[in-house]
This record gives sequence, C-alpha cells and structure tokens, in this order.
Amino acid sequence: MAAVLPAVVEQLLSEMAAAVQENARLKFLFGSSATQALDLVDRQSITLISSPSGRHAYQVLGSSGKTYTCLASCHYCSCPAFAFSVLRKSDSILCKHLLAVYLSQVMRTCQQLSVSDKQLTDILLMEKKQEA
Repeated sequence: MAAVLPAVVEQLLSEMAAAVQENARLKFLFGSSATQALDLVDRQSITLISSPSGRHAYQVLGSSGKTYTCLASCHYCSCPAFAFSVLRKSDSILCKHLLAVYLSQVMRTCQQLSVSDKQLTDILLMEKKQEA
C-alpha cells in the first residue's frame, strides 16, 4: 500500500499538469471564450436534443440564463455574440456556446434529451420566432 500511494499521486499530478497545459492552449486559441465555455461545461449547461430521424441540435443555457440553440453540424449558434463577432465582424471563429458544445462532445458531458421529430421542429421554430 505504501508503494502504491506515491505512484497514484504522481499519476494525479501528471494528469493535472496536462489539464493545465490544455487549458492554456484553449485560452491561447479562443481567448476569454475558453474560460467561459469551460464554465458552461462544468455547470452541465449543454443538452443534446435528438429525434428518431437522426436530426439533432444542442441547447446551451447561457450564463445570462437565456437558452441558445447550437447546430454543430453547420457551425451555428443563435446568440447575439455569434451573429456580431463571428458572422459580422469576423473577430472570432466561434462563440462561447459553440465552443462549449464542442468541448462537451469531446468530454462526453452533454445532457441527453430524446424528442419526437415534431418536438425538435417546434424547438427550432420557437428559436427562430424569438430571434425575429
């Protein structure tokens, strides 16, 4: 037992160092959005909504309490930051919500919700009406 504990501690320290290094890379690539996206992932704010036909969308509960719809397959988010910073100004390649979706996919931390095709259509149409 005494010989196992130092090996376990060494493994934990190694994993922590790797995590810090990955966090630094994310911050370098995505700026402050990386920290905000990781916070959304930590709070389990990302839900993958799937329908029987295989269509799916992600909903992200933003830090403001508003829910945004993300379509990872076409690199889209319904938030104003995506429309302004990504599409209009081209300052960023993605918003914090879309980055959170991609991170949660990699980390396998998405909440899962199965709905009918009609329910998914209604969710997407409701989002469109809120934008108008």
